[in-house]
Amino acid sequence: MTTKDETREIRLSGSGGQGLILAASILSNAMMAEGRTVAQSQSYEPTSRGGLSRSDLVVSDGPADYPLVSELDYLIILDQVAVAESEGMIKEGAIVVTDSKTVTEPPKGNFRLVELPVQETAIALGNRRVANTIALASLVALGELCSTEILEEAVISRSPKAYVDLNRDALAKGFELATGA
Repeated sequence: MTTKDETREIRLSGSGGQGLILAASILSNAMMAEGRTVAQSQSYEPTSRGGLSRSDLVVSDGPADYPLVSELDYLIILDQVAVAESEGMIKEGAIVVTDSKTVTEPPKGNFRLVELPVQETAIALGNRRVANTIALASLVALGELCSTEILEEAVISRSPKAYVDLNRDALAKGFELATGA
């Protein structure tokens, strides 16, 4: 959990079409619901699918000193294309969650690397589009970024009715993967 007046920098990265900007927005809403200040920025290549995509959050209990990330405390990487973008920015002791299948050469450093079968788990649930939710749930659980109940509320509030149960299952799987990591 973020301690008083502590700032945390978070990046969700991968390729376009993986829903990482949406996931960052959901995490932002969950953290604001707990009373934190959040600045969110995003970057993506002009191609809608397959190009580099990332969304960054700077989170603080008070005003953030600077709204852009410079030293990452938490990182999700769901595609190999996104690895180079964050190397050199990962803080010592950070938590880095990668997809064990799509990130074949994860970053190296003095941080906690957690390689999880994110895409495989999403496919097993019946829809690869919930990989973002699985990864987000895993990161939240590993980093104790916000309460799991508030994260679930934030996810469900942004889910189309037809996908509420699937997203609940994706959250549960993400939390479960983090427990085994």
